[in-house]
Amino acid sequence: MAKPIFVLSGPNLNLLGTREPEIYGKTTLKDIHDSLTRQAAKSQVDLVCFQSNMEGDLVNWIQQAGQEGQAIIINAGAYTHTSIAIADAIRSIDIPVIEVHLSNIYQREEYRHHSYISPLAKGLICGFGAKSYELALQVLLFEAQNG
Repeated sequence: MAKPIFVLSGPNLNLLGTREPEIYGKTTLKDIHDSLTRQAAKSQVDLVCFQSNMEGDLVNWIQQAGQEGQAIIINAGAYTHTSIAIADAIRSIDIPVIEVHLSNIYQREEYRHHSYISPLAKGLICGFGAKSYELALQVLLFEAQNG
């Protein structure tokens, strides 16, 4: 079996489904993880899914993924716009990272338009709700199968 893909979610994403559903939708993070796990299993790829409200946890998981994983899908939530520590962790690994956001961060408040992750990521997918995660996984699975 191939190395797993890490799916990392940051602060407040544990509240998906109830937190501002007009922006983030009604799908829970568990629903997203379950859907991704089913999708990955069809390609015989394992997922490792984590969520934390703590910046240091995300840094630790990025480092772990760099050693044990084949890629990262990350929605760092508000840390996207503030965390040099997360950016430094991504800078220190040598696997693809895809940044995702449920909402289109460029249609939101000005402070959300800057990402410390985007310049380091293979790509950015935003604005498609829970499908943003699924699209990122599809890209990684396609690349894994097609070299």
